[in-house]
Amino acid sequence: MALQSSGYISLNDVNVELGNSGTANINMGSAAVRDLFGAASGAISMSDGYGASAASFWYGGRGVFGGGTGRLNVIDYITIATTGNAIDFGDLTVNRNYVAACSDSARGVFGGGLPTTNVIDYITISTKGNATDFGNLTVARGYLSAACSDGTRGVFGGGHSGASSNVIDYITIATTGNASDFGNLTVARYSMSSCSNGTRGVFGGGWSLDIIDYITIATTGNATDFGNLTVGRAYSAACSSDTRGVFGGGYSSGTKNEIDYITISTTGNANDFGNLTVARAGPASSSNGTRGVFGAGSTTNIIDYITIATTGNATDFGNLTVTGADLAACSGD
Repeated sequence: MALQSSGYISLNDVNVELGNSGTANINMGSAAVRDLFGAASGAISMSDGYGASAASFWYGGRGVFGGGTGRLNVIDYITIATTGNAIDFGDLTVNRNYVAACSDSARGVFGGGLPTTNVIDYITISTKGNATDFGNLTVARGYLSAACSDGTRGVFGGGHSGASSNVIDYITIATTGNASDFGNLTVARYSMSSCSNGTRGVFGGGWSLDIIDYITIATTGNATDFGNLTVGRAYSAACSSDTRGVFGGGYSSGTKNEIDYITISTTGNANDFGNLTVARAGPASSSNGTRGVFGAGSTTNIIDYITIATTGNATDFGNLTVTGADLAACSGD
C-alpha cells in the first residue's frame, strides 16, 4: 500500500499507511511521519506524501554505529537530523571489527566480522541496551562490510574467510534465525560497501576494485553488473535515499576523501559528489532518507554529514564515543 499520488491526503490515510488506527491521534512532527513524508525538519505539506509507502522504510531518524578498531563491542547512536556527539547505546554480543549492518527501521542487525565469525546479533533501535543473538550467517567471514535491506529482508554480501567470498546471504529482519543463501556477487571480494533504494541493493568497491553490482532484494539470485565507482577502493561506506546511493571514503594507495553517487534505479558509472571533511578508510554510514552521515574511520572519531539529494562537500556533525575504523552502521526509529 502507498499514499495516493495526487489529490487530497487525509490524516486518516497517513495513520493507516503507518499501520495505526485511522482515528488515532497523530503528530505530524513525529519521526515516523517525517520518515514517511521525507521531511527531516520544517513544515510538512500533505503533497510531500504523494506515493509515499511505509513498506519501503529501510532507514530512520536514529543512526547506530557498532564495533570497530581493536575489536570493540561498543554501540553508539546519534539523531541524524540534528548535529552533536554520539551517545553510548549498549554493546554487541561479540567484540569485533569489519562487521556489517542493516535495519528494517525498527530493528538493527550486525553480522560477521573479525575475528572471523558467523554471528548475527540485533538491537531494537528505539531502545538503548545490549544486542541479542539473532542467528548465524551461512558462512563465517570477516571483512564483510556490506549489508543492505528493503525494510523487510536484510542482505549480507562478500567478505573474507581464508579467501575472498562472493557469497550473498539473507535474513528476514523482523524474525530471528539463521541466514539463507541468496546467490553470488559478480566478483568475489571483501571490504566493500552497500546501500539500497528499498527495492534494489547495490554493492560497491572492494579491495582495489571499482566494481558496482546490484540485486533485487525481494528475490534471490546472482548479482548483475551496475557500473563503476569513480575511484577503485576498499573500506568505503555507503548510504542512500530512495533515489540516490552515496559512497564515501576508503583506501587505495592511501586514504580517500572522495564521495561518489549513483541513481540506484538505473545502471551506470558513479559521479563525483564532493569530499568528506577528512580522508579516511573504514568509516560507517547511515541515513534518514534525507541526510547521510559518515562516522569514524582510520584514526578519527569524526562524524560528517551530507544532504543526499544535493552534491557538495560534507560538513562536520560531531564525534563518536570511540576512535577508529571498520565499524558498521544502520538507522531506524
